[in-house]
Amino acid sequence: MSTIYDWMTIALFAGLIVLFLQRSTDEGPEVDSIWHYLPPSTGCAVVNYLGNEGHDAAALAVLAVTLGYVWMVLRPFVAGRER
Repeated sequence: MSTIYDWMTIALFAGLIVLFLQRSTDEGPEVDSIWHYLPPSTGCAVVNYLGNEGHDAAALAVLAVTLGYVWMVLRPFVAGRER
């Protein structure tokens, strides 16, 4: 845990875990699958690797794509999600 990329990706991954656990305990029809969480989880690993290797521009680009995926597909902050 020596770079900012380590901390950013751990925080994002922890948020994904909390989101998954919260949604997996909801009653009602299932709208999220565990497979929906694979791309952002992989994105966290790629961002961390690229950032630790000194490829800052590529790491930030992958981070932006990962956050965009989370925002558009997983929609963590939508009140009253359609079920």
